[in-house]
Amino acid sequence: MSEALFQASVDAVVRGDAKKAEELARQGLAEGIEPLVLINQAFVPGINQVGEMFGAGKLFLPELIMSAKAMQAATDIINAAIPEGNAQEGRGRFVIGTVEGDVHDIGKTIVVALLKANGFEVLDLGRDVPTDRLIEEADKFNAHIIGTSALLTTTMPAQQKLEEALKKAGLKGRFKTMVGGAPVTERWAKKIGADGFAEDAGAAVVVAKQLLATN
Repeated sequence: MSEALFQASVDAVVRGDAKKAEELARQGLAEGIEPLVLINQAFVPGINQVGEMFGAGKLFLPELIMSAKAMQAATDIINAAIPEGNAQEGRGRFVIGTVEGDVHDIGKTIVVALLKANGFEVLDLGRDVPTDRLIEEADKFNAHIIGTSALLTTTMPAQQKLEEALKKAGLKGRFKTMVGGAPVTERWAKKIGADGFAEDAGAAVVVAKQLLATN
């Protein structure tokens, strides 16, 4: 039964059917499938497929947005079922937000889902987040990592602003920083002094684990 549910979940995400994705997430949990197994085997393959299709020009922005909403609907249900104990298994605390002036959050939504699925405790501040708020919330959350997403070249300087603000406040050593987003590159990350760069959600998990290991 699980394989059929997994495939149906992939299809729901690819079609951008949020109602069906949510229904399947609840069904999977009701059948006793572990939350992390459910997200990794039922929904992540779907959003990965969507990303590949978008990159190949087989799927366009409106469909991408609908698929992201379907993924979000499912992960909201699944994340709520993940025991709090998972976060303290050593993965750490991660604050994330799309930078000020930018209201795109499709990629960030997927990163949040994968981080939670891998045991991180994540505080998602949403879109259009000012630098001061990122630092303030990271302080209150006692975060290990601050991650920022910029989907427009015009908002990328906000990532540099965060690095400068942390240095000025003497907090650069306390928080590791990660950057990502469509126009963001590893070269940009090094230029502004960020600790890590991830080109996609899977890489974000790997880099976050590496940064925690160097804390």
